[in-house]
Amino acid sequence: MSSSSTSVSGLRRFGAVLLIVGTSIGGGMLALPIATATMGLVSAIFYLFLTWFLMVVGALLIVEVNAWLPESSNLISMAGKTTGKFGQALAWVAYLLLLYSLLPAYIAGGQEVVVTILHYMKIKITPTTAVFIFLILFSIVVYSGIRHVDWMNRLIMAVKLVAYLAMIAFALPFVHGSSLIQVKTFGITMSTAMIMITSYGFAIIVPSLRTYLNNNIRVLRRTVIIGSFIPLIFYLLWECVIFGVLPERGANSLQSLAESQQPVSTLMQTLGHLSHFTIIGVFANIFTSVCVITAFLGVSLCLLDFLADGLNVKKNGGSGIFLYLLTFIPPLLLALFAQKVFIYALSFAGIFCVFLLILQPAWMAWVGRYYRQFPYAYRVLGGKFLLLVLISVSLLLLGMEVALKIFSMP
Repeated sequence: MSSSSTSVSGLRRFGAVLLIVGTSIGGGMLALPIATATMGLVSAIFYLFLTWFLMVVGALLIVEVNAWLPESSNLISMAGKTTGKFGQALAWVAYLLLLYSLLPAYIAGGQEVVVTILHYMKIKITPTTAVFIFLILFSIVVYSGIRHVDWMNRLIMAVKLVAYLAMIAFALPFVHGSSLIQVKTFGITMSTAMIMITSYGFAIIVPSLRTYLNNNIRVLRRTVIIGSFIPLIFYLLWECVIFGVLPERGANSLQSLAESQQPVSTLMQTLGHLSHFTIIGVFANIFTSVCVITAFLGVSLCLLDFLADGLNVKKNGGSGIFLYLLTFIPPLLLALFAQKVFIYALSFAGIFCVFLLILQPAWMAWVGRYYRQFPYAYRVLGGKFLLLVLISVSLLLLGMEVALKIFSMP
């Protein structure tokens, strides 16, 4: 049973919340208005709340299951102690596929950030050199431990917040209230559902935060709730601005956005055109750039801790160097030499998130509660009914998404 009485400083609690926010809010925020363009704001808000609820309950179940095990236990130990070798094998495959497809994307995005910054400094470098600069600089922060990741994340989150508020401030005066109450359809496509789910993919960092918060389960639970609620507010406000500014049809509209081949850049150009502030695009570029960094820090930290737990090795000395190489070398090689492979794997990110962050937590909690009967320091409310709902919804989502993937193959 885990302690819940160890004190945690306010700064560390604040940093833990920001780590959740930084892991959640990425460049995908810009994809949300595009994915929901044909739904209407009311439907978009409904489904954003629904997916938030599913993901935060999944995260709280991870808190519950993780608290049954010793400190520093991660998903592999959790799966092995509850769902056995089969569940553990599925966790290995899904987790590695997810993170080894996410990290090359962040490395590629980081390369663009480095090239852009050095361009303004009138320094020209090759893309490959930019990749190594980005990776070396920020991987060292990750290797240094969660405290250094926390402080770096706080600094970058300040920039992210300023850029986000600037985008909102410049666009807000052009919001039309009548556009905010339109109801088009309550239906949702699988692609939109998966984008929403991956937008709340913060739960992978929960086991790492337990140690950082001095094994205080009560504080960890509150951190998860607060940290997940902030992205929800960010997403809702951003959706309201986009739906309030862009007309439904015609040029520079939600419809043209949904049909665009380059929707993100089209969104920024459209906002700049309608508001007569091209600076919105500048702040959007700053926002997406820092999102790449915070997401890279969070996901890399999760992968490092996951591998340490799964391989049962310590994160210092020779073992630490081995973990460092295993965390960063495969994504680096994918980013440099096999972009089509990780881009294809990235298209399955929603499937991995549903399994790892909704289905498996409910599965582990069911087995741990009702079969293995672990003594608990914290239990998510809802009993068997809630777990059955989560398992049923996740199996339905997985079945539909896998079927769509199969039938869409050439």
